[in-house]
Amino acid sequence: MLYPELFKSMETVRWNMSADIPWDDFDASKLTDEQAYTIKMNAITEWAALPATEMFLRDNRDDSDFCAFMSIWFFEEQKHSLVLIEYLRRFRPELVPTEEELHKVRFDFDPAPAMETLMLHFCGEVRLNHWYRRAAEWHTEPVIQAIYKIIAQDEARHAGAYLRYMRRALQIGQEDRSLETRAAFARIGVLMASAHRTAQALHPTNLHVNKEMYPEDTVQSKLPSPGWLENWLDNQIRFDKEWESRVSDRILHNMSLLMGTPFNTVQDLNRYRKEVARELSKLQPQSDDIVVAR
Repeated sequence: MLYPELFKSMETVRWNMSADIPWDDFDASKLTDEQAYTIKMNAITEWAALPATEMFLRDNRDDSDFCAFMSIWFFEEQKHSLVLIEYLRRFRPELVPTEEELHKVRFDFDPAPAMETLMLHFCGEVRLNHWYRRAAEWHTEPVIQAIYKIIAQDEARHAGAYLRYMRRALQIGQEDRSLETRAAFARIGVLMASAHRTAQALHPTNLHVNKEMYPEDTVQSKLPSPGWLENWLDNQIRFDKEWESRVSDRILHNMSLLMGTPFNTVQDLNRYRKEVARELSKLQPQSDDIVVAR
């Protein structure tokens, strides 16, 4: 089991909202209305860990180890929302999200292949780590800068934990099961490492997850300002091609370690995806389409 070790390691680095956030350093002159509003949007977005956890528990009922880890992930992700809300409560109380605004992002996600969802969320944590690091640079108020740096570190640790479950998945089962898992990781890896080619921000909270609710079936569509994410990325924190390439590089680097094959470009990974699909088709017919999961 991975859960006991992950619990122990994450417990040793867990931050305290009272002791580790430099609340007394707040400088009102360095917080703009524009910046404060983005904090509210991120607080609501982080609250979506609630429906994501419900999804993970439902779709991984046969994996008690991973579901136990969800207790850590859920706690820490909700804590991210809570610390952003606390920041607003102290310094911009008029922007504190209402319970209704928070509850709106809790809706059912359609079932999807567990390994694709796992890979998607690994990539999402990598991307979020980079988003928050860039947000810390964009903000000018020292307390929120410190908060974003802290939660960015959490996201990196979450990515590392997901990677360990991905590695474990490749070591379990028969040859066809291992190929299925490799195929799932490669399909989503190609998608998530190609964000520079899409107009859409590729993160689990910005992907469609409920066919019956389409097109309002993304977490971002449930926010008070559904289009805020693209503006935040493009015009505020300026998450440009250089930053996006860092995300892609991290995904490719970890996929190289995971698969034991070097991937220097998305094209390398895509060729590998096709090779695995061909091998898998010899064992069982399967579509080679890329599935956009959560």
